[in-house]
Amino acid sequence: MRQTVLQAREHGYASAREAILLPQDVPPAAMDAVIDTFEANLGTWHRYWRARRQLLGVEGLGPWDVHATLGSSVIEVPYEQAVEWILEGLRPLGLEYTEPLRRGLTLDRWVDVYPTRGKASNAFSHGSHGTRPFILMNYVNDLPNMSVLAHELGHSMHSYLTWETQPSVYGNYGMFVAETASNFNQAMLRAHLLERESGRAFQLGMMDEAFANFYRYFFVMPTLARLEKRLYAAIEAGEGVSADQLTDWTAELFMQGYGPEISLSEEDRQRVGVTWAQFGHLYAPFYVFQYATGISAANALASGVLAGEEGARERYLEFLRLGCSVPQLDALKIAGVDMTTSAPIERGFEVLAGLVERLEQLAEG
Repeated sequence: MRQTVLQAREHGYASAREAILLPQDVPPAAMDAVIDTFEANLGTWHRYWRARRQLLGVEGLGPWDVHATLGSSVIEVPYEQAVEWILEGLRPLGLEYTEPLRRGLTLDRWVDVYPTRGKASNAFSHGSHGTRPFILMNYVNDLPNMSVLAHELGHSMHSYLTWETQPSVYGNYGMFVAETASNFNQAMLRAHLLERESGRAFQLGMMDEAFANFYRYFFVMPTLARLEKRLYAAIEAGEGVSADQLTDWTAELFMQGYGPEISLSEEDRQRVGVTWAQFGHLYAPFYVFQYATGISAANALASGVLAGEEGARERYLEFLRLGCSVPQLDALKIAGVDMTTSAPIERGFEVLAGLVERLEQLAEG
């Protein structure tokens, strides 16, 4: 980080943040919009922790309860069923989206599906002009893995439609827009299944899927962005920063997000505080906030498509075909969202609040 600050000054930038974001055509206001809106909506997360505590039946939450499953049973979702549900959820995008997707999933072997000895962990989509948009994953028959498959297929279809449309020089897309297509697929699938399957066990399973997604993208990443902003301010002011200071700052910021429902012992505080050292994303300057912009844009765009807004589907498909032929924020404006404002992030919190309300109803029932 000190090196980033030094290089920014040597190149005449007013701050390290400007040096990193402006060459990507991303204004610093986009990061401010994420942080300011997150801070203004912490109460939504506090409501969520309260509903989670009620559903788990405990007097108070510990940091381990953040990841405890809400349902008592695992919903079995074989790969073939996941494929059908994903295709159903994405049907509003039309055959020009779902037919290549169906072919890729069933005939063209886009996906290396199951765990095998020696296979890499995690999941990702990868390829280039002249290849298929391959997906590596380790599918297990449950809802979370179905969601991961939908997520990676969003990346793959973004790549597929870009490569189909753009020459190789414009055949990539920037990190600011990368998480939009993946989270869009999850939002569409989630809305479809929550409307289709009314059983309590299934609803709780979908709540686990939804909040795991939002927790990582819309809680952890904005919290780390707040830490990063504070840390760079200290470095640019010439202050020294130690590991202990980082741990204290991180724990303080997480506690603000947890609110009164989650209490931490001193040992717990240290464990939560060391999160700064567990996310390699911070080694990429001013990157973590872009996860929040991705999920915000995705849910705002999915809301328009699900509501049948005129032109919403066509604008979204056009966005997927643009690659890097236009600046990233311009591509999102073409899709229908302006990420230099707080409106899409506010829309993301509206979706989150709707999920919290559904969870509160399940807790009362």
